[in-house]
This record gives sequence, structure tokens and C-alpha cells, in this order.
Amino acid sequence: MDQYIGKLLDNRYEILERIGSGGMAVVYKAKCHWLNRFVAVKILKEDLAQDEEFRRRFHEESQAVAMLSHPNIVAVYDVSRSPELDYIVMELIEGITLKQYMQKRGGKLSWKESLHFITQIMKALSHAHSRGIIHRDIKPHNIMVLRDGSVKVADFGIARLASASQNTMTQEALGSVHYISPEQARGSRIDARSDIYSAGVVLYEMLTGRLPYEGDSPVAVAIQHINSIPLSPREVEPSIPEAMEAITMKAMASDLEKRYVSADAMLADLEEFRKNPNISFDYTAADLLAGDGDEPTQVIGANTPQIVSGRPVHAERYEGERPAPRREPEDPDDDEDAEGGGRRAFVIVAALILCMAGIGAFLWVTVFSGMMGGKTYVVPRLAGYTLEEAQALPEVRDNGFTVVEGKRVLSDTVKAGQIISQTPAAEEVVKEGGREITVDISAGRGGLTMPDVYNQDQRVAAAKLEGMGLVVEVKEETSDEVTKGHVISQTPAKGDSVEKGETVTLVVSLGPDTQGATVITLTGMSLEAATKAIADLGLVLGKVDPVPSNSYAEGLVCYQSTPNGTSVPAGTVINLQVSTGPEAQEPPEASESAPAAETPSAGPSVTRKEVVVDLPTDRETVNVRITVGGADQVNDTVETKMRIARYTVEGSGVQEVVIYLDGSQARSYSLDFSA
Repeated sequence: MDQYIGKLLDNRYEILERIGSGGMAVVYKAKCHWLNRFVAVKILKEDLAQDEEFRRRFHEESQAVAMLSHPNIVAVYDVSRSPELDYIVMELIEGITLKQYMQKRGGKLSWKESLHFITQIMKALSHAHSRGIIHRDIKPHNIMVLRDGSVKVADFGIARLASASQNTMTQEALGSVHYISPEQARGSRIDARSDIYSAGVVLYEMLTGRLPYEGDSPVAVAIQHINSIPLSPREVEPSIPEAMEAITMKAMASDLEKRYVSADAMLADLEEFRKNPNISFDYTAADLLAGDGDEPTQVIGANTPQIVSGRPVHAERYEGERPAPRREPEDPDDDEDAEGGGRRAFVIVAALILCMAGIGAFLWVTVFSGMMGGKTYVVPRLAGYTLEEAQALPEVRDNGFTVVEGKRVLSDTVKAGQIISQTPAAEEVVKEGGREITVDISAGRGGLTMPDVYNQDQRVAAAKLEGMGLVVEVKEETSDEVTKGHVISQTPAKGDSVEKGETVTLVVSLGPDTQGATVITLTGMSLEAATKAIADLGLVLGKVDPVPSNSYAEGLVCYQSTPNGTSVPAGTVINLQVSTGPEAQEPPEASESAPAAETPSAGPSVTRKEVVVDLPTDRETVNVRITVGGADQVNDTVETKMRIARYTVEGSGVQEVVIYLDGSQARSYSLDFSA
């Protein structure tokens, strides 16, 4: 039996069953006893927990995903790190993977269903990319389909922050080869457009029921991603609209410059297609294949995060002290020395020829090609804009400029997040190959920008802020909207400039206000006095019904839905009945046999009794109707969370009491009002 089954983690999470296993961790279904809900707990595997590097990666994953809050991304609730155990608490998804869903549907989906799914996937990627996070492993196996048809992108286990320095293929084999982007297959640095390529492959598979590339080995498939063009979706399935095919193939373009520049750009085309399936996009199949050479990846697009910086392939081999140059062994044989000298002379001559060729090529590119003409561009002025605003400027987008982030610079005059300077400078004229603009961005006076931690777990938010060098102060208050233990508000606000050592105040939710009130006696009060008393108790006045009463004078409260002395939560609704005076009675008919002066005998006395009603638990509200001797005395709608409701009824002698719930008889019994 699994050692964790039945274990209670941090006196909160009870492990119930094992539901999956990944490369680094095992996933369990658990119950959170604090919030009474089911969650997924991802526990680092024991053999990896001994490796500090794996533990670091495991917590990078949790910190990255904790930054995300989107309906199409699996949420992280809690993070725990201790010498004994490392785990993450996540949203428990009741559904199946997109791969399983496709298999159940026969392998492929209709174009309408494919559009529904890919739109949600791209919204999730847009949110992640806007926060500098690249998934790196988009595939149907990592996309969950819920019962309501919505999807959630899962398994950010190999995601990395855009500022992290890591090379995909040299550090580790990441991603799945059938969905991997060409730049990942080459071992080049990647950016958010790699996720767009993988999403395009997922869309291709949904539409056609097959993968774009197949091979005998992973290497063969990877090479096809770099050098080949797949069959167009309409060749496989002619019913696919042309515009949907165009979107798919543009997302899968091998050339980064011909691929969608951002998830938002692809979403815009998907939305246009949704509005008009007959729309035509300017696209040809030749756009798929990358041009000659392996040009470096550049970050472009409205919401594409900063490029993932990385060292050249095998750069780690040359770190530290370089090896001494190899020396030829000495040999007394003069003939061999002469022969070796001849070889060295040949090498020197060849090197000189190559050097001269390089100089010639450089002069041609930098000098003579300029003399021969060529298209030029005027560099736009970007100072004062944010990085996202600059990337979206028409003069940037329409002229093919790429804006990438350079340094963060302290500034007393420029607001944090705005561009301070740029290279090349504004108004400078550049040629075709010089359209990358590097911008330095203001970090404000303190060098730190306050992140948004609203609705994040207090521990996750505090760890993030303390990691920035800030001091965290916590205050607590009740909230009906924010989950207990999560952040309601923050001071300073998100985006404000802060300095290291500055105190940040987090207001954390205590959950809903459960402080109740004890109901007092309202019968006998005037309606005005009873209304004020209900408000003073923090309760809510419900229905007020006028009824005749022989016990209370006209205008006085003769009935209250919740008896006095009952403890109820704040906001409980109290219904009242107000007396209209004694019920009018017709005089008895004159009788010849009745003595004229006879005094009528007093009728039976009317008394009140309490009726307790057990409320059902299968609905939120219920209508309660009570009859006494066949006459209605109570007709009230109440919330079932109180479990029971108490009512006061009137009668004389022995009467039959019948209780109805939502119109159905629930109970009937006799009640002696004279007892």
C-alpha cells in the first residue's frame, strides 16, 4: 500500500488515493479539512527529493504556476516545503484529457468543436505568456476537458520563467517530440511562439485525426519538424474550412517570422473566423518552411514575454579555465620536422584565405550593399511607453520591428514599467536586418515593482514578496468573496514602485462572517419597533403578513418566524405577522327555545405551541407551509443551511398539524393545545 494513503499533511490535507504520476512527482486526491473540499496534492518523488537540484526545479514549478490565475489554467492553492516532504496543492479536475476525449470521438473532432477547444487553449497561453511563463509541453495529454466543455491547461512541470537561463535541448529532453517546435528540436533558445507552434499541432490533430509528422524514431520526427511541410488539413479532411486551415498552418510555420507573433494575434484570427467562417486569410503553404540558415530566435508580439536567455549549445564545456593548447611532440628526425612545418604553413595560408574571405563578406554587407541600395526603415520613438504598448504600436508592428527588453534602470523621473531609452535611437534609419530595438525600462525609484497577489494563498504571496526583499505585515478580516487564507487586498497596490526592506501590508480573508445574533421576543412590539430591533441585531426583515388575532391588539406583531432565544447567523431573514385585531364573528341566530337573557358560554381558550420543522439538505431553499385543523397558519420560504426551522402556531383543544415542504406533505400529527 502507498505510504501516503491515509496520511494527514500539515494537519490539513488527508491523502485519499493515488490518481497519477509524472516525471518528478506523484499526484494524489486529498481532502482539505479546513475548507471541506477535495484537492489534488503533488508530492515530489522520494528518489528525487534527495537531489537539491530537483527540489529547486520542483519549487520553481510551483512558484511559476502560482503566478497564474485564469479559468483555463489549473490553479495552485498551496505550497509546502520542509526537510521531510515537498508538495503542491492544486485544483482537483474532474475530467479527462483532450487525448482521451479525441479517442472517444473516433480520433478527430469537427471544426466547430476544434475551434471551441483551441480558443480556450490560446486564452490560457495568452495569460501565461503575459506573465513571462512558457509552457514548453503543449499537447493533448496536458489539456483537461471538463464535463461542461471547458478546458484547463495542466502540467507546467517543465515550464520556465522567461527570465530563467536554460537551453531546452542541451539541459534536458523537454516536451513531446510529435508536438515539439523546430527551435526546440534544434536546441535553440525558445520564446512564447514555441507554445503557439505546439498548439498548432494540437489543432491539426483535432481537425484531421492524425499527427502532422510520423517516423520510426523520435529523431526522425524532430528532423521533419525542422525541414518538412505536412499535408495540409484539407488534403486529409476536405470539409475543413479554408480559413481554419490557414490559421493552423500559420501557427505551425517553421519560420518564426512567419508564425503568429503572440497568442493574442492567433486569438484575433480565431475570433474573426468564428464571426465569419468564410473569411480568407493572406497565407500560402510556403510560409511553413523556414528560410535558409538558422537565424536567432527573436521575441516579438503584443504579449510575448522576454526571450528565454540561454548559452550556446555545449557552452558549459568551456566554462572556467580553458585547456592548454595541444603541443606537437618533439621528434629529432629532421625530415619529419620539415614535413610538419609544411603542414603548419599550409594551415596558416588556409586560415589567411578564410580571414580575407570573411573580411570581404563583412565589407560587402556593411559597406557595398549600402551603396547598392536596399529598403530602409525609420526607428520609431518608444520612450514613455510600456513594453507591451511599444510592441503593439502600428509603426512597430507594420514595419516588422521587434522590441525586446534590455535592462531595468532606477529612475526618479520615469514611472516604473515605462521605457527610458532605446537602441537604435529614435528617428535613426536602419536597413532590413537592423529592425530589432532593445529598450531599457524604468524600475522606479526603489528598483522593485509591486506584483499583484490578490486572491493568492497568504503563504505563497508572502514567500514571493519576502523573496523580493520586502517585509510582509498581515491583517485579517472577514470576506464573503475571498477564500479563507487568501489575500483580499494589498498595500502598496500592484504596479507601485517599492524599495527593498519596505513593509507591505496584506489583508487576508478569515472567510465569511459567522458571528451570529440571538433573536429576541418581537411579538407584542409595533411593526416599527420590531423592524428596528431586527436591523440592530444584524438580521433582515422578510415578509410581513397581516393576520387577525384574538391575543394581540391591532398593529402589534403576533408572530415571528424564528423564536426568541434562537442563535442565528448574521443576515438571517425574519418573517413577521402583524395583528389586524380580533377576527369578526357573526352573531348567533335567535332561537325561540333559547332564553332571551341567557349569557353565551365562554369558548375554548386559544394557546400557542412551537412547531419544529426538519429542513431537507438536497436544496438551498424550501417553502414551508403549516396547517392547524385544516387552516393555514405558516407559509414561509427559508434557507436549508439552518437544518431546522421553528414556528409558533395557535389553536385550542386537540388539533391536527400538517407540515408541507415545497407543496408535498412531510409530516402530520395531533397537537394538544390545552396541555
